Amino acid sequence: MADTTGSTVDAARISAMDAREAARLLKGVRAAALAGDRPPAAPRPEIAESWRRMLAGGVHPDRDARSRMLSAAETEERRHESPLREVLPVLREGLLPALDGALHIMVVADAEGRLLWREGHSSILRMADRLGFGVGADWDEAVVGTNGVGTALVTRRPVQVFSAEHFVSSHHDWTCAGAPVRDPRDGRLLGVVDVSGPLATMHPATLAWVSSVARLAERELRVRHLESLERLRAVAAPLLARLAGRALAVDPNGWTAAVTGLAPVDRVPLPKAFGPGRVWVPQLGDCAVEPLPGGWLLRVAQDRANTGATRVVLDLSRPGSWSATVYGAAGSWSQELSPRHAELLFLLAESPRGRSAAELSGELFGDPTRTVTVRAEMSRVRRNLAGVLTHRPYRFADDVEVELIRPEDPAALLPHSTAPAVIRGRLAGTAPGGPRSGGWGM
Repeated sequence: MADTTGSTVDAARISAMDAREAARLLKGVRAAALAGDRPPAAPRPEIAESWRRMLAGGVHPDRDARSRMLSAAETEERRHESPLREVLPVLREGLLPALDGALHIMVVADAEGRLLWREGHSSILRMADRLGFGVGADWDEAVVGTNGVGTALVTRRPVQVFSAEHFVSSHHDWTCAGAPVRDPRDGRLLGVVDVSGPLATMHPATLAWVSSVARLAERELRVRHLESLERLRAVAAPLLARLAGRALAVDPNGWTAAVTGLAPVDRVPLPKAFGPGRVWVPQLGDCAVEPLPGGWLLRVAQDRANTGATRVVLDLSRPGSWSATVYGAAGSWSQELSPRHAELLFLLAESPRGRSAAELSGELFGDPTRTVTVRAEMSRVRRNLAGVLTHRPYRFADDVEVELIRPEDPAALLPHSTAPAVIRGRLAGTAPGGPRSGGWGM
């Protein structure tokens, strides 16, 4: 790509120009760059770098490539798994009030460039549909060229793209500004928030606005993380107080919530293969690991005794107040259950051999196809009961004794549940899955 000693295109310069004049300038810069000629002005460095990647990757400058759209079920599953779901209120509050008047739309994409949420001015949404800029679409830079979503993901920096700075010509009527959002717990890139609209709406301050809102979203994630550590500390502190050795409670990313017998550290790097049982942790050595609600209890091992969870009591005896209590070598802790999680654990307690997602879906909804919802809910349950529950199929671990406490009146079993298996359990007063076996302490 040819360089030039002339002036450089910048956001302030082109925003001060008439939109059509700015578009002509940018198209001239792009055409010269593609032809290897001297451009009338140098493209901005981040745009020039993106164009080089597009040329090297074989992206066609005048052919709008489209990859497969995600299905509704695939999109919903990604939404459930994305931490960005937690900060949607922050993004909406920071961006949406101004979008209708500015003729823009807000788009939130995951770390692979898949558009998961999209809101804003209705007429611009329709224009975006014609461009393929819809929920479930792939806006990775290697697929659709230079753009506010994909290029921000590659550079991991906020980026604004005006008109013909988009590498693919079908996008030249648009301007967009995207900012990456990172997980403050581990620095992982979660995705991009982007504001896009017609070229005439371009303004150099848009990028600073979007970047500020992205930082607010990261701050919200940081606050939520600190709150989760406080909840973990409340559970772990009584357990640690009873231990004579060295131990600490950490969240799934290794951030420390509580410690005893050790010098406090902010974070312990956890190995990739991490779970209940004996695990070698680089900073601590051989550790006995037990699950806690929202994290792990790590005890620096003194011997080779089994220290995992040994017993679970699922108490469904009090309508509206259900709990799971886990007993292990370090003591016990309890987790309050939502109605849905109480239903799922009831089904697993009644099914020692386990249930697939389709089977659980049929038992819960009378419809075996709602597996996306089941997997999302089971993922949430297992965050707090890791080591107690396993999967493929979903079930309680083989070495865990399970006790199910039912209400005295069978009709009071999860009284508001409409799950077919629960209804059968109420009517029969016995397990819908048949006789219990395998050490199930019920």
